[in-house]
Amino acid sequence: MKETILQKANEMFLTLGFKSVTMDDIANELGISKKTIYQHYSNKNDLVAASTENLFETISCGIDRIREQQQNAIEEIFAIRDFMKLHLNNETASPFYQLQKFFPKISSHLREKQFEKMNGCMTENLEKGIKDMLYRPDINIDFISRIYFTGLTGIKDSDIFPSSLFETNTLTKLYLEYHLRSIATPKGQELLDSLLKEN
Repeated sequence: MKETILQKANEMFLTLGFKSVTMDDIANELGISKKTIYQHYSNKNDLVAASTENLFETISCGIDRIREQQQNAIEEIFAIRDFMKLHLNNETASPFYQLQKFFPKISSHLREKQFEKMNGCMTENLEKGIKDMLYRPDINIDFISRIYFTGLTGIKDSDIFPSSLFETNTLTKLYLEYHLRSIATPKGQELLDSLLKEN
């Protein structure tokens, strides 16, 4: 039951927001009493913390599996984007804005873990891309890795990128193209153009 509650909470939090969804909402969706939820999670804060931890581990493991496939650096980034889009239900910025505003400690902890994971992945991706002559050899790997994370989290700011102007899927695609065109060699640009046509 604990896992069932967690999965339903994940689904609802990503769709409606971490603040918007109440314990009553989750209980009603599952057809159980709120008391049953409290047997496994002492309060909503505990459930939100468990939900974000579960979500992070799911995505982290999925990214590791993609990296094990030994695709080239550009294909790997597209594969990771598609995986995240699938597992985040094409989420909007709203749920994570709510997480940051109403659960700041959980949000801060999650961001630290996200940065550590993404910085490591991106550093290896950049090194692989340089080796395969898809990325320019003169790029500053540490800077590019950090600016990529900053941009990827920055485009979720709904004040700067309102959903009325930017659909989530289109926005991430635009950012990915912006990132890759700034570091790709002519060989990399050719591969990027081909992948963009497919996507």
